[in-house]
Amino acid sequence: MTEHGPVSVDAVVLDIEGTTSATGFVVDVLYPYARERFGDLLASRGAEPEVARAVAQVRAEIGEPAADAARVEKVLGEWVDADRKATPLKTLQGILWAEGFARGELVSHFYPDVIPVLRRWHADGVPLYVYSSGSVSAQRAWFAHSAEGDLLDLVSGLYDTENAGPKQEAASYRTIASSIGVDPGRLLFLSDRPGELDAARAAGWRAVGVRRAGEPYADADFGDHPQVPAFSGITLAARSSS
Repeated sequence: MTEHGPVSVDAVVLDIEGTTSATGFVVDVLYPYARERFGDLLASRGAEPEVARAVAQVRAEIGEPAADAARVEKVLGEWVDADRKATPLKTLQGILWAEGFARGELVSHFYPDVIPVLRRWHADGVPLYVYSSGSVSAQRAWFAHSAEGDLLDLVSGLYDTENAGPKQEAASYRTIASSIGVDPGRLLFLSDRPGELDAARAAGWRAVGVRRAGEPYADADFGDHPQVPAFSGITLAARSSS
């Protein structure tokens, strides 16, 4: 694996934005798609349990328990502009994106090196998981609606900031390791963000930075984390039988 040579791991956990897929697609296509539909979602479906829970979380976060739909929509727009990874924002975006994918209005983006490698790892018996700031529902829709069809059968589990925790906190990676049931030292995390790699390593994981040209973190300081420009630069050694 990278210049440090192949490594044997029992599972691989993937970031999405900037790692498997272009940040530009998320920012330029998905964000506007959801933003244009927040108002209708809040107005017509505010009583649905998942929507109501997300709205309550927005109100709690801004300290305005009586905030109306217009105020909540304004806050959501501000969070989008600030690229906040707030859980209720990701929940509501995920609802809208999943519906857009299901209607065929959206098709997810993957870098060309990603899917062949994921298929090879899966065929080799390496379990693959996803840990993204996007909601689990959004992740599921993303992998189910790629240009190469439904990829969900490649993935053994999905984690987000709600069921695991913030991506730059070591405790989140401990939660995921416990959920997967794999020793942290046998887990490999792939991400384009140094802060996430640091958090994974602090939890005892192996971590590799994916430094893709043109991505927001392409020129970031990855410290002593191994780095690759594409998934094709990662070699997994044969897994131990024990």
